[in-house]
Amino acid sequence: MSGVNVERPNVIVVLTDDQGIWAMGCSGNDEIRTPNLDRLARTGLRFENFFCTSPVCSPARASLLTGRIPSQHGVHDWLREGNSKEDAIDYLAGQLSYTDLLAGHGYVCGFSGKWHLGDSAPPRKGFSHWYVHECGGGPYYNAPMYRDGKLVHEPDYITDVITDEALGFMDALAADDAPFYLGVHYTAPHSPWIDNHPKDIVDSYNDCPFESCPVEPEHPWVLRNTVPERVRELRREHLKGYFAAVTAMDTNVGRLLDRTEALGIRENTLVFFTSDNGFNCGHHGIWGKGNGTFPLNMYDTSVKIPAIISHPGSIPEGAVTDALVSQYDFMPTLMDYLGIENPEAAGLPGRSFRPLLAGEAMDGRENVVVYDEYGPVRMIRSREWKYVHRYPYGPHELYDLVNDPGERVNRIGDETARDVRESMKAQLDDWFSQYVNPDLDGTHEAVYGKGQLRLAGPAGRGGKAFADDVG
Repeated sequence: MSGVNVERPNVIVVLTDDQGIWAMGCSGNDEIRTPNLDRLARTGLRFENFFCTSPVCSPARASLLTGRIPSQHGVHDWLREGNSKEDAIDYLAGQLSYTDLLAGHGYVCGFSGKWHLGDSAPPRKGFSHWYVHECGGGPYYNAPMYRDGKLVHEPDYITDVITDEALGFMDALAADDAPFYLGVHYTAPHSPWIDNHPKDIVDSYNDCPFESCPVEPEHPWVLRNTVPERVRELRREHLKGYFAAVTAMDTNVGRLLDRTEALGIRENTLVFFTSDNGFNCGHHGIWGKGNGTFPLNMYDTSVKIPAIISHPGSIPEGAVTDALVSQYDFMPTLMDYLGIENPEAAGLPGRSFRPLLAGEAMDGRENVVVYDEYGPVRMIRSREWKYVHRYPYGPHELYDLVNDPGERVNRIGDETARDVRESMKAQLDDWFSQYVNPDLDGTHEAVYGKGQLRLAGPAGRGGKAFADDVG
């Protein structure tokens, strides 16, 4: 049976779309039902401070896959064009991914769900099984999917279908001695939320007070055309849909876990659950993520993501860590865990957090900080402070996270915090100067959060690379 070699465990990565860290029961939300994520957390390690690399889907997904920041891989916004056969662009051409390395070391790699990194029709990055969404999202019924290079429209609920494909992949390898890697990338809980999810699950939230989603004054930077009037007018219906999308996805995570147990491979399968970016359902007066406002935002609710990693018998069970880690740390950690060398590791920003997976402390990371970028917006965050710099003109932000964890008081002009501000700005500049590819530097790109149209940098200079219809 697949996975009997304990030195090469199977790997399943479950990636959701637009799920806030607050949207799990095991994170302390007693309103949303996620029994299977809670079950996964009981059998593994849950992270309280896991950060995306960019608070929007395509850049974050590219960073998770390649270990590179956006100013290294060139995907700076969600990919508005270049995903289908008619306008196909391979945005990550020539860039090494961890799945390339896994395939090169005997792993059979399967993918089911949302790709959204350019040309979706042919298999990419070491995958042999390939079932992907044509673009990045849309209706949950009649979703456009590529199967065997052909576009099909799935009449059934796409969260269920993505899982069906993943289960079929596992079943097909049940008698294979080679280990497998399986990426299960749901479109849930991304919008649309109304009339798109199983009615019984939606109705089960009829009496939910939704206290976990605060009603706050609209953020002054909110774009009118990014917050449809229907969201404001039908708040409860949108929240019911969002919560239902999470619960339906959770049910399917349970199906994945059940199948590994039925196949007898659970103890030799590493399962990593996470999301591409955070999400605000009214938090800070925003509906959305980093591009829920303009200027683009870096609030914790936008950049902090759920993360659980489980490998029974090898990783502490029922454990929680408050270590600060980032998506760009996942590739080096996975390679370290599996004993696979990455020939490009020296040029990547991430560092392995494998000691955490053994229940050990992270030596030399007492003063660790994490970094984010979204086009010309960059962030540095420690446990105590967050500094956000917007090139070239601002506005900039500084938050005292100890006394102001909700990020309500911008202390950028506070002279008593001048030393902190200057130190963090210098540290941010030094770090990005070390890793940025000058040809792909996001500070030079006009990213408005409305989508990327073509390759960034010199390769895309022949036309406008980013949409600017910000309204």
